[in-house]
Amino acid sequence: MQPLELDEGGVAGGTAGHGHGPTSLPPRLRVKRPSWATPADGPRVTMTAMRPLAFPIALVLSAGLAAVAPTAAQTRRAPAAAAPRVYTATLPVEQMRHKQAVVTTSFGDIVIELLPDAAPDHVGYLMKLAQEHAYDGTTFHRAILRGLIQGGDPLSKDPAKKAQYGTGGLGVLKFRANDLTHVRGAVSAVLRPGQPDSAGAQFFVCVSDQPTLDGQFTVFGRVVEGLEVAQQISEMPADANGLLNDRVEIASVRIRDTPPPEPTPFETETPAQLAGYRAVLETTMGAIMVEFFPDRAPGHVRNFLRLSKLGVYDGTAFHRVVPGFVVQTGALTSRKAPLTQKQRPFVVNLAPEFNPTPHEAGILSMARGDDPGSAQTSFFICLGRASSLDNKYTVFGRVVDGMPVVEALAKVPLNGEEPVTRVEITRVRIVPPAP
Repeated sequence: MQPLELDEGGVAGGTAGHGHGPTSLPPRLRVKRPSWATPADGPRVTMTAMRPLAFPIALVLSAGLAAVAPTAAQTRRAPAAAAPRVYTATLPVEQMRHKQAVVTTSFGDIVIELLPDAAPDHVGYLMKLAQEHAYDGTTFHRAILRGLIQGGDPLSKDPAKKAQYGTGGLGVLKFRANDLTHVRGAVSAVLRPGQPDSAGAQFFVCVSDQPTLDGQFTVFGRVVEGLEVAQQISEMPADANGLLNDRVEIASVRIRDTPPPEPTPFETETPAQLAGYRAVLETTMGAIMVEFFPDRAPGHVRNFLRLSKLGVYDGTAFHRVVPGFVVQTGALTSRKAPLTQKQRPFVVNLAPEFNPTPHEAGILSMARGDDPGSAQTSFFICLGRASSLDNKYTVFGRVVDGMPVVEALAKVPLNGEEPVTRVEITRVRIVPPAP
C-alpha cells in the first residue's frame, strides 16, 4: 500500500467537529459533550497527544512499500519503463471555475468544490477522469482515525489487489505549490515518497486540520458538503497501516456546476409572519404541537424554526425529566449522529430575549449555561409553574396540542433525571400558516 509521502512527523487524528458548551437550567442541567462535538476552532490535537489514534506516515510508508517492493534480482532484470506522460489541463481555467465533484460512496455523497486557480492541472485531471468514469468502482482504501481518508486508486477496483492499493494511478501530475492549507475539508493529491512530481488519480480528504502537510502536497479542492461522510469513513476499522478492513466503494464521481447558495431558512419572515407557524414534535411517545411568540422572542423563534427545518432536532432525546418542573430536550449531546456540514454553521449562541411571560405548564423556554447569551439548541417544556425561571430564561412558545404526551413523559421511569428508556424526537415538522 502506498500512502502519502512525508519525510518526518505525522498526521494528526482525533475528533473534529462543532458543538457547543453546556446548556443548563439551575441547578443540574449541564450536559457532557460528546467527542464529536469538540469545536473545530479549539486546540488542534497533535500527533504526540493522539499517538494511540494516529501513526507516523514514515512507518506506514515502510509497511506499504514492503508489500510491493521487487527483489534486487527482479530489479536488475526489469527493462527500463517509459516515463509517463505529464498531464496538462486541456481546458482553460475559466471553464473549470465554479465546478464541483460529487463523490458518491457507499456511505453517502462527498461534494468537493474544485479550485482550478490554485491547481489547474490537478483539477483538470480529476475532471477528465470523472468524465471517463475512471473512478467508478474504486474505493477509499486507507484512513487515519479522524485524520484523513485516501482513495481513487484504479487498482482498488480489484479486491484481489488489496496489497497494492495506494500504488496505482500516480506519476502524471507535477507538484503545484499554492497557498492553500490542509485544513479540515481540504482535498489534496497523493504522492509517491520522495517524488513531488508524482501525483495522479489518487487524492485524500482532511477530516481534521493537518498543518504538517502544508507545502508538501497540492491542495486542489475543499469539501463543501458531506464532510461527516468522510469522518464516518475515517472511523472504520483498519489495520496497523491504515488499510480499511472493509470496502468503501466510490460508485461514481460526477462533475456539476456549482449551484447557487441556498437561501437561509426563515431569514426574511417578519415577526407577524413567524407567528403563523406551528411546529409538531413527533416523538416516540406521541406528537406535541407548539405555537410561537415572535413578538416576545423573535430571534429564538426564528432560530427554532430554522434548526427544525434543517433537521437539527431530529434524533435528539428528552435527556432530562424532573416531575413537576420540566422535561428537557434538543441537546446535541443526545443526538444519535453528529451534525452535518450543512447544519453546523447554524448552531450559534443566541442573545437573550428575556420577557415577562411566566413559566407555567406548557411553556417552551430555552436552556442555557451560566452565560445568559449561551443558549443554542436545548429547550424545555414546563410541567407547572416555575417562577424561579422567570426573566432568566427566554420563553418563546407554548404547547397547544399534545400536553398529555408531555405529562406522560413526566411519568417515565428515571435513572436520576434521565429516562431509563430513550424518548426521542424523531423529527420536527413545520406547519405553515393557513392561507
